[in-house]
Amino acid sequence: MSRRTSALLKDGPTRAPVALGSRVRQLRAKTGLSVRAFAEATDFSASFISQLENGQVSPSLGSLEKIAEAVGVTLRDLFVDAEEGRTLIVRRDERPHASSSWSRAHIEAIGIAGQKLTALLITLEPEGRSGKRPRAQPREELGFVMEGEVRLTLGEEEHELRKGDSAVIPAGMPRLWVNAISREARVLIVSAL
Repeated sequence: MSRRTSALLKDGPTRAPVALGSRVRQLRAKTGLSVRAFAEATDFSASFISQLENGQVSPSLGSLEKIAEAVGVTLRDLFVDAEEGRTLIVRRDERPHASSSWSRAHIEAIGIAGQKLTALLITLEPEGRSGKRPRAQPREELGFVMEGEVRLTLGEEEHELRKGDSAVIPAGMPRLWVNAISREARVLIVSAL
């Protein structure tokens, strides 16, 4: 983990990171899926699902999106339990957050109250990426580069985006975020629910 991400974690959210494995297990159980049925629905192995639920693996952002889709929630909902209540103000040190060592990314839910929007702040370390290959989302997204530079693959085209650049990603269009530079990049992702 880079010094900047370490500083972000130290000076940023003080709320404990979300235990993704426990949250995935809770959501899977809520849908009534067995580990094997859930593995089939996500196209992962039952072994991977078991390791994820027991906190032994760190899935990519793309894998987390697949998992969220299989249990009928958004990526944000993997971090925020609807029963925790909704708030209009989210303080920096209270953001639900988690890290993906595979993606070399830190993910923060920055909008909790939204009934129609979801907002995530993704910090990609150098060589960080959202997944192995482009993956489509069922919802339209807006990506805004807040810091650094990223390569965004949309369908078959690659685009270099710098601080201040944005991209609208239509629902169903495969996309892949990659940080190919030697410093961190931060991207704000907003999507409709």
